[in-house]
Amino acid sequence: MNKPHIDFNCDLGEGIGNDAAILPFVSSANIATGGHAGDDISMRETMLLCLQHGVAIGAHPAYPDREHFGRRELQLAPAEIHATVLAQLRRMADVAGDIDGARLHHVKPHGALYNQAARDPLIAEAIARAVRDHDPRLRLVGLSGSALPAAGQAIGLQVVHEVFAERRYEDDGSLTPRRHADASIDDIELAVQQVQRLLSDSQVLSRQGHLVDVVADSVCLHGDRADAVSFAQQLHAAIVGSGYVISAIGAEH
Repeated sequence: MNKPHIDFNCDLGEGIGNDAAILPFVSSANIATGGHAGDDISMRETMLLCLQHGVAIGAHPAYPDREHFGRRELQLAPAEIHATVLAQLRRMADVAGDIDGARLHHVKPHGALYNQAARDPLIAEAIARAVRDHDPRLRLVGLSGSALPAAGQAIGLQVVHEVFAERRYEDDGSLTPRRHADASIDDIELAVQQVQRLLSDSQVLSRQGHLVDVVADSVCLHGDRADAVSFAQQLHAAIVGSGYVISAIGAEH
């Protein structure tokens, strides 16, 4: 009997310094493209590490707001969002073009842009169009069941419904805003329990104590945590222990 597959992704290339230690445990990387963090040098270094570990290379575009690490909502028009995402994708593709074997596999927005795209169809559409305009073969990663994968699917993109290992959820399926002290799960055992429920039941326990249905194509771990390497190792073990094969979307066979 064939085992089910799940993608395990992490946000990398953000200047934290732990990329090489995390990559052995994940199947996909979302690499900062210069909006909230990163530059041509860090993109190249992270892509080379991904190739060494057989990890799918993804772009992680963000609002151009390095001061706030892309986690502050900006009020940009959809046309401006389309332009900045497209520019960041082109920049990363240019870097990849100089590396033998490197190619972009997926796109996942970062931070505030990701969260706004989850709830605002106009922002979601602007991002989806930028991805399509750059390369319609790229997969678009967004919060499970939200406006972003819906927008991608509407224009013919392959979409990936993402769930989070160490973020708390609200009753409506959105992520708990970071202004709340309990927005992140810092206990690895609780994170493991959340992932196990996501995989076995396609549900997550909300901050309010209710079970919320989700679609889980990919599990995300944030690489900017101080304990990200330990979390990556233990979550990898928990996923494999649950009977899953960890592999990038599209690499299941």
